[in-house]
Amino acid sequence: MYPKELIRGTLTTLILRVLEEHGKMYGYEIAQKVKALSEETIVIKEGSLYPILHKLEANGHLTVEKVAIGKRVRKYYTLTADGQQEASAKAQQLKSFVQTLQRFLDPMPGPEFSL
Repeated sequence: MYPKELIRGTLTTLILRVLEEHGKMYGYEIAQKVKALSEETIVIKEGSLYPILHKLEANGHLTVEKVAIGKRVRKYYTLTADGQQEASAKAQQLKSFVQTLQRFLDPMPGPEFSL
């Protein structure tokens, strides 16, 4: 598992991308998909997941459908058109950031780059 300090800034992007790729999902299902795709190196806890989902919903990036399952109500989250645009923008932003980090992790030899 990665330290939470590394994961914190990427959770929204990961959640958006999972919903973009897999469509309508409920919270636990999203967390499990992230865990599976990351080979269990990224585990999203409820205390982190649901505030992000609520914020994305409030910002118009998600719609929520409530479905009764027995005595429980399950909330399914789906990206809106704005949410799809946000997912793409956040993914591009993260890719750019990772490329920038690569410059520090694998610096090119030479006088212009020195740590």
